[in-house]
Amino acid sequence: MSLELIALHMGALHPYEKVLTLVLAFGPFVVLGGLIAVRRRHEEEDEADEPREGASRREPDRPTAR
Repeated sequence: MSLELIALHMGALHPYEKVLTLVLAFGPFVVLGGLIAVRRRHEEEDEADEPREGASRREPDRPTAR
């Protein structure tokens, strides 16, 4: 397929309409990829903050009953 045929497939759209069509077609995938990257970064930070096995783990202070 030639690029001209692909361009004609979209019809006679204005340039802003072509951009809008591409944004609507691929935008959700870009946003989803960004969200996955951010979530993985947060999970890696959480794992780095947790103490490793064998390390002494301090229990949180609990209020005593009176």
